Amino acid sequence: MHQLKIVPPTEKNLPPLVRPPSLAHRHLISLHDLTPEEIDFLLKLAQEVKAKPAHYKSALEGTTLAMILEKPSLHTRATFELAIRQLGGQVLTLGWEEVGLGKREAVKDVARTLSQWVDAILARVQSHQTVLELAEHATVPVINGLTDFEHPCQALSDYLTLLESKGNLANVTLAWVGDGNNVAHSLIYAAARLGAHMRIATPPGYEPDRSVMADAKREGGDVTLMHDPAEAVAGADVVYTDVWTSMGMEHEAEARQEVFRPYQVNCPMMRLAGPQALFMHCQPARRGEEVTDEVMDSPRSLVYQQAANRLHMQKAIFLALLS
Repeated sequence: MHQLKIVPPTEKNLPPLVRPPSLAHRHLISLHDLTPEEIDFLLKLAQEVKAKPAHYKSALEGTTLAMILEKPSLHTRATFELAIRQLGGQVLTLGWEEVGLGKREAVKDVARTLSQWVDAILARVQSHQTVLELAEHATVPVINGLTDFEHPCQALSDYLTLLESKGNLANVTLAWVGDGNNVAHSLIYAAARLGAHMRIATPPGYEPDRSVMADAKREGGDVTLMHDPAEAVAGADVVYTDVWTSMGMEHEAEARQEVFRPYQVNCPMMRLAGPQALFMHCQPARRGEEVTDEVMDSPRSLVYQQAANRLHMQKAIFLALLS
């Protein structure tokens, strides 16, 4: 099968990256939908774009992205908007009140209508079903900017950060401590494809979705579920946590505070992981809850490198799907 090649527009003599043909003009809804080769390509392309940003500054000239933001965002909005602009494209940002997905206007009508005007749709929404319905009816690529079930662009950026920090993902052990949420789901799917090892420590009743765990194990992923955070972090290369109460769960905040308190990532927990262990958090962080200032601000923290890599990964996603 013929494979498309992405060549930096200003230096045609640079070695091209071979793009899997299946990525072109495709939706990015779940990392479960991507092959190991496709994820590997996105990681390598993000590294290329990060190293040589000027080579891609007009790669998507004339391209328009529509961003639908049902949830407030710093990292997702800023990085996707900057990414498309720095590639030569433009962005149309639509707040929830303006669109009213499924309320003011049917989701399929929004998908079909926006497809007449723009080249891609980025959706950061409450329900995963909403982004699935957008993808079903849109005739342009739909990108999942976050749902209650997955956060694929965040996980891709995180594995880019791990690749930079560790050099090889095949034997990295990542300990997830806290809620088995949407970010955990995407990290699990990617780990199964990249050969990374994951240990997941959650309070009873807050485990990742059973279907995600089953899919990962079916595909040969080394993913272990447990409830003791000390066991999960012991000897891990990376300790990763997220907020205990995600947006939309504010009514559970008080109960979650009590349940998750033993899962706080602090200096004693990082000592259990070992002197070489790194710390990750997708942000925003609630300092003093799931993580202490001492860990968040320590030299072992990768949180700002993760944030920086969101921009480079968003560019890689755009180039892979649209160029």
